[in-house]
This record gives sequence, C-alpha cells and structure tokens, in this order.
Amino acid sequence: MLSVASACSGVAFFGIPSRANAHAIGLSTGDYAASGDSLAVKIAFARSELAILLPSLDDDGDGHVTAREVESARKELGSKVLSRVVVTSNGGPCAASLLGAALTDADGLVLEARFDCPPVAGRREAPLERQIDVDVALLSDLPTGHRHVARVVGPTTRDEVLFRGSSSFAVISPPALVALVAESPPSNEQQVPPVSHLKSAWGFFKMGIEHILTGYDHLVFLFGLVLLRARLRELLAVVSAFTLAHSMTLALAVLGLFSPSPKFVEPAIALSIAYVGIENFFVKDASKRWRITFPFGLIHGFGFAGALQEAHLPRALIPTALVAFNLGVESGQLFALAIVLPAIRLLRTHKGFEPQGVRVLSAIVALAGGTWFVLRVVQSG
Repeated sequence: MLSVASACSGVAFFGIPSRANAHAIGLSTGDYAASGDSLAVKIAFARSELAILLPSLDDDGDGHVTAREVESARKELGSKVLSRVVVTSNGGPCAASLLGAALTDADGLVLEARFDCPPVAGRREAPLERQIDVDVALLSDLPTGHRHVARVVGPTTRDEVLFRGSSSFAVISPPALVALVAESPPSNEQQVPPVSHLKSAWGFFKMGIEHILTGYDHLVFLFGLVLLRARLRELLAVVSAFTLAHSMTLALAVLGLFSPSPKFVEPAIALSIAYVGIENFFVKDASKRWRITFPFGLIHGFGFAGALQEAHLPRALIPTALVAFNLGVESGQLFALAIVLPAIRLLRTHKGFEPQGVRVLSAIVALAGGTWFVLRVVQSG
C-alpha cells in the first residue's frame, strides 16, 4: 500500500533542486549607435553573468565583484569579452577599443567601447549611409536561454531581442562624411528592413516559457495545488485565479509602478509553497482553493517580473515584452499541467495513493518550501 507513496516520494525528492532562487534567467542589454565609420557600444550585464564569461573577474573568490577587481580585469574584459562582439563593415573587421568598465547600483557591470571600421579604398567624401554588421557571439558562451536586448541607433531606432543561434543584426550609419569607393553610387542592398515586432515578441515569448519551466518553485507550487482531488471547474478556477493575479503584479513591476524588493518576494514565494503543502493535510477538496491562489499569485507575479526588470528595457519595447513574456509563462504553465494532471490521475487509480501518497508528496512540497525559505533568508541577509 505504501509502495506507491514511497516511489512518489523518491521521484519528488530527487526532482527538487537545491537552488534557492529559481528565477535567474540571463538578460543583458546593449546600445549600438553608428556614426560615420565607427560604432559606439554600451553593454550591461549582471555581474554574475559576466563572471561566467570571465571567471577571474572575482579574483578573491568571495562571490562579489568590486570596482578594484573590474579595473584589474580591464585588459581581460577587452580581450575575452569585448572580442566576442564581432563587428564588420564591407567585409572587413572593425577594431575594438574598450573605453570604460564600471559597476552599477543594480548589481550590474557596464562596458563602453568603440569599433572603428576601415575606410573603403578610393576615398571620396560624400554623405552616404554605411552598413555595419554586428554579431554578439558571446551569447554562445553564456547559458542557453540568455537574452540580449539590443537598442540599435541609426537613422531610425529599433530594438532587437538576440539569443544563441540568432545573435546578429545590422545597423546603418546615418549620412555622414564616410570613405567611399570613387564613382560608387549608393547601394540599395545596404538598407536594413524595419525591425520585426514579431521577432521581438517571439524572443520574449520563448523567454517566458523557459522562465516558468526552469522556475522550479513555481512548478512545485502548482504541483501542490493540484494534488487534491478536484473537478475540472474547480481546477480551472484555481489556475485562473493564479494566472490573473500574477499577470497583474507582473505588469505593475515591469511598468515601474510598484515592485517590492526580491529580499521579501523570494522568501514569500517559498512560504506560499510550504503553506500549500501543509494545507493539503487539512483540506479535503479544492472547491474554494482559488481564494488562496489569488493572493499567492500576486506574490509569484513579482517573482516572474524579476527576469524582465533586470534588463531595464527601453520603454517602447515594454508593452511587447510584457504581453509576449506573460503569454510564454502561461503556455509553459499549461504545458506543465498537461503533464502533471494526467500523471496524478493515473496515480489515483492505485490503491494507497489516497490519502497516503498525497500526504507524502504534500510533506515534500512543504519541506521544499521551508528549505527554500531558510536559504533565501540567509542569502539575502
């Protein structure tokens, strides 16, 4: 009778990760402004992300990057990080110069650089646009799922969402005194098509899916919610309340209207998981459970928002990012439930799963939430 419960507990136990914070989706930003024969670049990373590219950045190994360490690593930042931003024009490489590296208040690090492109042979001064091609190849060195939001400044300004496998774009240098081949007329082939809002939306949609499917605490919370026997209508009410609530706080945070500190949000999310696991011992059905999933969903929404807030997105890109990211989260959530619900329904056909198996799994959910709570409080201290 207890064999099913024991098997379930083993699967659940080994499926619970040891990470305290499950919301770290890599995100960086960059400004790319072309002028004449040069491209000015400013790239911002989370310090932890940059440490992946350059492990020696934290030379004392204390887990914190200081201004002194940044200055000491200036040469390596140029040779190992900046060199992975490949800039070319007319088939020739553009020389990179690191102008500055500085820490930001929001646990970030900003690199400023200039890329000087070689003039075309046969110099003739004329006001003509020039295309500069950029490949942010360093995305291949970062964890899968990292997103780079590039603001491209030329005759028009647009935003690109880049990721591994789609890391390149072109920027047009506005009409200026640039070096040209004599007698060479302007080429229509150098015109960059308008940015596809669909492409940007797709990037954030995929980011939302990845965020929920790697957000182990959110998945454990949902798992705890659906352990109890419930009719389809009751499950829809629970999931709808959670969706509505986290969509509201996600929008509030990303729009900059209200956003509590992660030091409070992350432990609160862990407590919500522990609460659901414990409540499963006392609640017989899920008919009124939407009442707790709504307030808990508000808290989880602030956790979802962290992935977008870290990027300091351009205001023009926020509506697209917000809608697409949220749709991605919902799609990932539905995908997870489509796997979990049939599995639980199958387990209910085994004698002993109810109530023993449900209690064992609920205890593991409560233990996971309690463990995450302690770890997050300690880490934020």
